[in-house]
Amino acid sequence: MVHGLWDTPNLFRRLEAHLGAGRPERLVPHLPHRLGAVDLGSLARDLDGLIQSRYGPGQPIDLLGFSMGGVIGRIWLQELGGHRRTRRFWSVGSPQQGTLAAQLVPRWLLPGIADMKVGSSLLRRLNQQPDALRGVSCESFFSATDITVFPGWRAILPLGPRYRLPVWTHRQLIVHPLALERLGQALLAPWSSGHYE
Repeated sequence: MVHGLWDTPNLFRRLEAHLGAGRPERLVPHLPHRLGAVDLGSLARDLDGLIQSRYGPGQPIDLLGFSMGGVIGRIWLQELGGHRRTRRFWSVGSPQQGTLAAQLVPRWLLPGIADMKVGSSLLRRLNQQPDALRGVSCESFFSATDITVFPGWRAILPLGPRYRLPVWTHRQLIVHPLALERLGQALLAPWSSGHYE
């Protein structure tokens, strides 16, 4: 589980409690982003090191990213070889198509936030080369009224099903009981190798 901007692993406490013993083995790392001063590629490399340290080079994993964490996870999947070991990827409120909320942020000041601009070089590169995701079962969850990822429908991956959660705000996507119920169903569903998109 990968947290987003201005968050820590504590963000996932409610989701972890909801999952209970259903998914006992979890890695919920802290990725210090310095309020957006660290570019997302660097954070993806940090994530890679933590996954390698915890699980070695080949153990299959499932990956959930919330907000900026979903873009970090996607970089790891598409550019650092994570797709070769990942079965499922859940992107929750992640600006996979950019967010207008980041549009005026200068890259020289906060490159991690600038990476999430609509039309950023990072997102263009990821969207032009989605083939690495084709072997991963991908799902996107978003809120139509999200003003952090704005407009909310931009929080979708280029492939896989997309689900609008019945919540109002960005943070509710990961803490509201209705969102937790829907995410819990997805995370606890049995995995099948034939479920790839």
